Amino acid sequence: MSLRIALLGLLTAAGPASGYDLTKLFESSISNAWQARHSQIYPELNKMAAEGLITVEEKGPRGRKTYAITDEGAHELRVWLIEKGPSRSYRSEGVLRAFLLPTLEPHEAAALLRAEAASYGVRLAELEALHAAKSSWKEPGFGHHALDLGIRQTRLMRDWAEETAAEIEGSTRS
Repeated sequence: MSLRIALLGLLTAAGPASGYDLTKLFESSISNAWQARHSQIYPELNKMAAEGLITVEEKGPRGRKTYAITDEGAHELRVWLIEKGPSRSYRSEGVLRAFLLPTLEPHEAAALLRAEAASYGVRLAELEALHAAKSSWKEPGFGHHALDLGIRQTRLMRDWAEETAAEIEGSTRS
């Protein structure tokens, strides 16, 4: 369901677009929060068109189609945003690894956490650079709030990894 909603949101924000344009827009925005491959997007667009959520506005060379959201698609997007709560089920390899840290030797766990902190630091720098580039806009644009959330979550994870590594290192010295 979330891929469908993401595509409806992109069509609402960007206006009519081809599958290629939507894939590129997805990669530069929503992929920071939700992953989808090119091979998933096109079949979903076909299903959405068959269900009347989007329409093919224009057909071009080499089978290129330009899609637009319909009133029914806009309604489904609004219902999903306003009436349906997000799934609270959670799967995270990072959290699983945190649970399993005690199975490692302390120096191994601390090294793993230091590497994780560095990785989160790189990702944080990327997100902050994206934020800096977008902060020159006159008004917050599409994805502004999601980018802010991503920065805060990534910063939190980096800080947690650094602090937990220091805690483990400190406990082995005692």
